[in-house]
Amino acid sequence: MLWNTISYVYSSKIRFGILKLLSMKIQTPKQIADSLSYAMSHVSRALKELEKKDIIKCLTPDRHKGKMYQITSKGKEILVKIEEMI
Repeated sequence: MLWNTISYVYSSKIRFGILKLLSMKIQTPKQIADSLSYAMSHVSRALKELEKKDIIKCLTPDRHKGKMYQITSKGKEILVKIEEMI
């Protein structure tokens, strides 16, 4: 398991929150921002960071608005490990 990646997600409330939300269902950045009560700019940045590390995936990369995101299998593994720790 990639402990650096687990630590990366766990050390940020927004990254961890996004991962938990996406483990339940596919969501848009707006839905995530509303659920977590974070500004869209913070959510967008976190989504890009998580996607770059292959923890989440954008299902509609060509869309400008209403992009849909889901957790990857790597993201699911990371979430399981974090939940075992807490």
